[in-house]
This record gives sequence, C-alpha cells and structure tokens, in this order.
Amino acid sequence: MLLYLIQIYILLVYNFHVSLIYDDLGGFTTNMCAEKNPNQRKAAIVVMGSLNFDLIATVPRFPNPGESLIGREFYTSSGGKGGNQAVAASRLGAEAFMVGRVGDDNFGAEMLESLHVYGVNTSGVTVEPGFQSGIAHITIDESGENKIVIVPGANSSCDESEIEQVNLRLRFADVLLLQLELPLELSMKAANQAKNLGKIVVFDPAPAKALPLSTYGNIDYLIPNETEASVLAGFPVEDPINAVDAAVLLRSQGVDTVIIKMGDQGVSYATDGDKGHLPGFSVKAVDTVAAGDAFNGAFSVAIAEGKSLRNAITWGMAAGALAVTKRGAHSSMPSRNDVERLILEQSR
Repeated sequence: MLLYLIQIYILLVYNFHVSLIYDDLGGFTTNMCAEKNPNQRKAAIVVMGSLNFDLIATVPRFPNPGESLIGREFYTSSGGKGGNQAVAASRLGAEAFMVGRVGDDNFGAEMLESLHVYGVNTSGVTVEPGFQSGIAHITIDESGENKIVIVPGANSSCDESEIEQVNLRLRFADVLLLQLELPLELSMKAANQAKNLGKIVVFDPAPAKALPLSTYGNIDYLIPNETEASVLAGFPVEDPINAVDAAVLLRSQGVDTVIIKMGDQGVSYATDGDKGHLPGFSVKAVDTVAAGDAFNGAFSVAIAEGKSLRNAITWGMAAGALAVTKRGAHSSMPSRNDVERLILEQSR
C-alpha cells in the first residue's frame, strides 16, 4: 500500500511540473523536444508496448533466399513500436508515459536514456534481471523499404504488473496506445481497463495477425497498414478504394473507427457516417522503419487534443512522412513545429 501511494504521489508531482531532460552541457532543461502552442491543452498518452534496440543494415536490394549480399552501412537506434510511439507523442507536446520492460544490459540502458532525452516518463518501465533487451534486426533497401525480424527478449516477460502500471497512469491520461509486439491478451486487459475509465483506446495491430472477434469491441481506433489490414480483412488491400472497403468491413466487427495507412498512397478510413481516402504528403524517403509509429503517436496526440478525425489523420500522415526523411527510430520522430509546417506547405 505504501509503495502504491508513493507511485501516485510521484505521478501527481510529475503531472503538475514541466518535464526535464539533460541538455548538451549535462544540466537539466525544459523539454524543448515538445514544441507546442502554450495555449493548447496538454494531452497525456499512456503507451504500453515493446522496447527494442534496432540493429540496422542498409543494402542496395534485399538478398534472395540463401544469398549473401554486401551491405552499404550499419547503424543502431533505440526503438520498439511502444518506445517509438511514446517518443512521437512526447515530441508533439504530449505527456507520454511508457510502460514496458527492458533487459539489464547495455541495450536496455541506452533505450532508457533515449526515452529520457526525448521527454518520455519511464517510471513504468521495468529493468528485468537476467534478460536480454528486445532487439529488431532491420534491413533497408535503397528505396527506403524495410524487412524486420524481432527477438522479444525482456518484452516477453511483461505480465499483470504492466496492467497495474497502466492503471496508475490512466487516471492522468486521455489515450491508451497499444500494439501487438506484446501478448494480445495483455493488451486487451489494458484496453478493457481504459474503456472502463472512459479513456480512448488506439490500437496498432502490428506485427500482423488475425484478431478474435471479442477484441474489436475494446478498440476506439484500429490503425493497421495495408499488410496488416489484408490479414485482418481476409483479402488483399492494395489501393485506396479497396482499403476503404476493408475499413468498412473491419468497422462492422465492433470498432468505432478504422484507419488504414498506405504509405505514400495516403490513408483510407471508415467511421460512423463517414468513409473515404486522404492523399499522403510528398517527401523523399530515406528510412521507413518508424513511419507507422510516428503516425500513431501523432494521431493519438491530435485526438487527445480534440482535433477532428480528418485533422488527426492529416497530423498522423504529416508525422509519418517526416519520419521517413531521417534514419533511425526515436531520432526520426518529428517536432510539432515540423508537422505543422509540412501541413501548411502541402495543404490538403
């Protein structure tokens, strides 16, 4: 009980004080990553999800089965869908609370440091003794497309204690953001808790897998890409028109709103009384690894701030477009000013 009260106190203090991060001189400074209108209500997003350290190789093309291929460059980045989405939300001005696990290794320490630098509250992240941190082995071709293999590591040890951490933070939050890199059953327990508290649930069904029908009723916004939408809908989603059809079908399963991300083809969506397609932004892609995470983080912030569905989708598309212009995951998440500038430059 004492520990519980202490956690509540810490979160209360955090909620009423500006976030602090280390500046380049080693001192504390206000979170300048979160550029926002001072008159805008500050959104609060809880992210329960994966934390993976990305090991990234660039290649001229993807190798064929059994083929060895000389790569061009290797670099690393803190990532994981959960971590990326928390950083995206923080960069866009939200209070971002991360819940998840890392191992007691150098990768875990580096990921925690990166989250701190970008203003994410990591009080809900557990360092798991005896576990390696999750890693993502990523290959990127010259067009910016990627193939990813994930080894979950400490992420696989997440259990009911993460639900308790989520519950502590939901009382201060507007949105719960979830993905499929943690067990579905765990994510749905968190979603159910959020719904009971009247919070918004945004669900990113990645990596792709079929979902039980009972899952859909706990989700306010289901946001797959075209690959994941194909698995969920049961037919290939290849263009904006049949993506709208897939969104309508998936919405009939009990979701309030379905949004299908289609890269440079934009976004197709279906909601109560409205469906359609919004064109994407035009940018030069360098690294598409975290584009979907940028979209989800930005969309969640926009919805929490009360923006309309179309405006929130536009925010998400702008963030995703900017993310592909930089390499890495955390480091590619755009600022609020950058998102607003791109929207003005390429007005819908």
